[in-house]
Amino acid sequence: MVYETYGELSPARDNVVFICHALTGDAHAAGYRRGEDPHTAKPGWWDRMIGPGKPVDTDRFFVVAPNILGGCSGTTGPMSIDPATGEPRYLDFPLLHVSDLVACHRRLLDHLGVETLYAAVGGSMGGMQVLQWVIEEPRRLERAVVVAASARLSAENIAFSSVARQAIMADPEFHGGRYAERGVVPRHGQKVARMMAHITYVSPESLETRFDHQRDSSGDDQWRLEPDFEVEHYLQHQGETFLGRFDSLSYLYLTRLMDYFDPFADEPVAERLAGCPTRFQVTSFSSDWRFDTAQSARLTEQLQKQGVDADHAEIHSPYGHDSFLLDPPGYLDRVATFLQAPKASPLVEQRGAPAPNGRRDPVTGASVRRCHVVAGGLGGAARQANLGVNRGAGECGPFGGVPHIPGAVRRLLGESQPREEGHRRVCRRRSARPGCRHQRVRRPLYR
Repeated sequence: MVYETYGELSPARDNVVFICHALTGDAHAAGYRRGEDPHTAKPGWWDRMIGPGKPVDTDRFFVVAPNILGGCSGTTGPMSIDPATGEPRYLDFPLLHVSDLVACHRRLLDHLGVETLYAAVGGSMGGMQVLQWVIEEPRRLERAVVVAASARLSAENIAFSSVARQAIMADPEFHGGRYAERGVVPRHGQKVARMMAHITYVSPESLETRFDHQRDSSGDDQWRLEPDFEVEHYLQHQGETFLGRFDSLSYLYLTRLMDYFDPFADEPVAERLAGCPTRFQVTSFSSDWRFDTAQSARLTEQLQKQGVDADHAEIHSPYGHDSFLLDPPGYLDRVATFLQAPKASPLVEQRGAPAPNGRRDPVTGASVRRCHVVAGGLGGAARQANLGVNRGAGECGPFGGVPHIPGAVRRLLGESQPREEGHRRVCRRRSARPGCRHQRVRRPLYR
């Protein structure tokens, strides 16, 4: 599992904010990587939200941002190597549930020695993860920030995702999901899938304002079938850049995961949320038609029916679903106010635990940690799958011992990801148990 951290963990270990990313996000949520030029490079995907003096204030909070299970940015996913075969799992990778993603988040907190969260913050699919986490562990999270999300996708949402998956799987270069064996990727299908999806992330107003009816050419004699209008070139660019940063199989698995998400349909929800102390802030945007306000309002009502403290507000924004990544008036202030509100009573008694491993950057005090862990044993079915390691002093693993181990996670093997180029330092903790490797990357996140 790959993750980044920002800020300093308090002595009481009570200032942790967990970031859950959306469909195609990754662990690099804020700031710049070492060697990047801030004038040309893009900062982390939620840099408007996270940083010194920002709503998720790294001068106050210790922020943890992982890449999710099933992704393609370092954490185990369909293209990860199966130790039993020495090859990627491809379509043998199990279908996932949001609960599986949350199980990995919990294990990461166990590895870091963090008992409870000051807050979990997520937009879009990230909001789904936050909701599922509260349902499963309502006393582990004090605050939950859910932005532009849904507790159950609309038929329209499922339809869009179905077309996107079909575009990928119908590409001649898909080869039953084993395209990597042939040194190819389903470029056309993945590009079309992203182009179509991107239309749903913006609003008609934003497209009209930005592109109107502008063309490359002029006059009737210049008509052509190839892209001509500025909006066409924009979508072509979005599709091309997506090819370089995301994998087709991860896209298939993660979009399908969202389709099946329906946590309030489970009978134990009322029992789990009884007396839930977590406070929810739910936010939607006026021009978001992919995850419209009705879906956020329904989510809020379902929480309130269970006696959960939940507040919902719609923010006026012209930017569509992508508003959660931007800064429409009132949005960031709303989140900041919620996170700065007086703290409620402690959720559970804090247990003393060792501080997270790794040293701070000597210049900025920020840290980025990458942790790869190989298999140990849990017991029962989990031991048979060689998944995770026993929890105990000095031990760490991708999946620590917790009461609930979802089926898809139970079937996964806890192999290490291949090491990437460019790491400044690779070290082994002497205190770690055999089989646990820690790759530490130290670089300033803010300039």
